[in-house]
Amino acid sequence: MKHRIVVLGAGYAGANAAARLAKRLHPSDTQITLVNADAEFVERVRMHQLATGQHLRPRRLTDVFAGTGVQVRIAQVTAVDAERGTVALVEADGPGEIAYDQLVYALGSTATDHGVPGVAENAHSVADRQAALRLRGRLGELPAGATVLVVGGGLTGIETVTEIAEARPDLEVSLATRAGLGDWLSDKARNHLRTVVDRLGITVHEHTDVVGVEPTGVVTDGGRTIPARVTVWTAGFGVHPIAAATTLEVSATGQIVVDDTMRSVSHPDVYAVGDAASAPGVNGAPLRMSCASGIPSAQLAADVIAARLTGRRVPPNTVHYAAQCVSLGRRDAVVQWVTPDDQPKPSALTGRPAARVKELICRGAAWSMSHPTWMLPSRRRHVVPGEASLGRRPA
Repeated sequence: MKHRIVVLGAGYAGANAAARLAKRLHPSDTQITLVNADAEFVERVRMHQLATGQHLRPRRLTDVFAGTGVQVRIAQVTAVDAERGTVALVEADGPGEIAYDQLVYALGSTATDHGVPGVAENAHSVADRQAALRLRGRLGELPAGATVLVVGGGLTGIETVTEIAEARPDLEVSLATRAGLGDWLSDKARNHLRTVVDRLGITVHEHTDVVGVEPTGVVTDGGRTIPARVTVWTAGFGVHPIAAATTLEVSATGQIVVDDTMRSVSHPDVYAVGDAASAPGVNGAPLRMSCASGIPSAQLAADVIAARLTGRRVPPNTVHYAAQCVSLGRRDAVVQWVTPDDQPKPSALTGRPAARVKELICRGAAWSMSHPTWMLPSRRRHVVPGEASLGRRPA
């Protein structure tokens, strides 16, 4: 019987893991199934562009993985039974189930309201394609002079507010951030960010904690009201609750706790990658939720699984950071160079050159997803008898 590997989620992390496993393991004794709720790959790092009316190229997963040996199954994951080794699904024709010997959990993250009242009812987000399209429709309804407030001063918030301000210069656009604007950046990068924000006419409410969202604006911890016809919530992301409902060991954030090979510390037949994993990075600091973490962690997990199943040496964990890239509209950006453990260096690339670098990175990530096995040499090795016990014993 074939060794069954199931990958949950076809974002940057899940897609890369499935494709790499297909290049590492022989199809005669392994079966790789990729489960995803959407039939198309969602280019998540461009959701702020989608929200402002830009067109994104569709990429159907069945086309992407045609000829790779990866079986694509379009279904919503509703539960994981880590003791039985099964995943509960809802497909077009009703509920179903799939069993696994090895599971790669890559369901990623979504927007979270952190318990702030009114976010779900009154705020938009760019956490996924449906949310970005809803925001797109709402922005299209706004007349000149209408107010738009983006809450959250992280990478997503900054990219969203600058994209909206550039696309709709007729709107009154503002940003509310709990800390100072870009205060994690180097002096050079932070100064450039402020210059761009001023040029785009964005009002910034720094050191402002939003404690409530209303239909006509937000309320701050000081009791002040910031008016807004449209509020966009980008103040953090959380993981899907599925893992926390299992017997898998999870962190306080609901992420699956893994070792430095991306394997669950409680269930050796489960690996978690990308945003879904609480994984140690350089110097033990946890990897942050990002594409920069998702792709290399997925590649590592795939190589580790293949090595263990084929009786080869497990590769070392070399996941680290090089830069943080922040688009500031379509013609400007900041590329902040960082240390391997994600601390900013004094140097940064800014302006149009940085925008070109950011665009190349985004295109490269999408291209690697659309051509998941093109540059990776095929080394499809057979599972060594007895090594399959490293996962769940086939039923």
